[in-house]
Amino acid sequence: MAQPHGFTQHPAELLRVGPGFSLAEQPTNAAPGFSGKKLDGAATLAARAPVLSELQEQLFAESRFGGTKSVLLILQAMDTAGKGGIVGHVVGSVDPQGVKLTTFKAPTDEEKAHDFLWRVRPGAPGPGMFGVFDRSHYEDVLIHRVHAWADEAELERRYAAINAFEAELAEAGTAVVKVMLNISPAEQLERLTSRLHDPTKYWKYSPTDLDERKFWPQYMDAYQRVFEKTSTEKAPWYVVPADKKWYARAAVQEILISTLEGLNLQWPAGDFDVEHERARLKDAVL
Repeated sequence: MAQPHGFTQHPAELLRVGPGFSLAEQPTNAAPGFSGKKLDGAATLAARAPVLSELQEQLFAESRFGGTKSVLLILQAMDTAGKGGIVGHVVGSVDPQGVKLTTFKAPTDEEKAHDFLWRVRPGAPGPGMFGVFDRSHYEDVLIHRVHAWADEAELERRYAAINAFEAELAEAGTAVVKVMLNISPAEQLERLTSRLHDPTKYWKYSPTDLDERKFWPQYMDAYQRVFEKTSTEKAPWYVVPADKKWYARAAVQEILISTLEGLNLQWPAGDFDVEHERARLKDAVL
């Protein structure tokens, strides 16, 4: 895997969850594999945006001529970790007509009447689409474990159902990329404080943020279980240090670029005679 601009090692290699992974041992304020500082990170993000954009366009174009490939980025994190920043600054650099963004809030009564994946399946990207889940089906094994809303047997059933669902997506041609933005409690507190002291950020704040913060150790344990149960070859997890927003954005961008490059995308040749159409252009002048 080639080293991308600004990195000494590829983040897709450094941040991928593997055997023996321990979330407790992962830094939150580091920039693994990156050789520069904040300004360098911003420059890297800007420099690599056209690469991501072109790959996404290839993905979209290929599907117009029968291609079946797609990408699904799943974002999970504690509150304030920067999921919105990834959507805005990374995914936001590609053509929006090829993006399908799905957000998951508390389930409605109708959704509760079905299995937990019922509301998730319609959000899966079709051919050529760049799908994004802002939170996801993983809420149903994270918060449910933390608050004991599901027993161990049900949680095990859900882990298995998630693996089967994601394997099904992969079999259909979807590259599944799962990212946990790993923020520290201290950085989260700083960001929550900032939101409460800036009227333009009130809309980002919810009193439940502080309520859930009390369960931080339980959430970390729940995430550890998720990584152990659901990080697979077809749908790997990446744990990205998120105290430095600039690093998290650059790292996720590179992970997406390497994922798209791995799809071996091709520009469609078209379904017409190119030379004939070029000849016709000579008579098209009005």
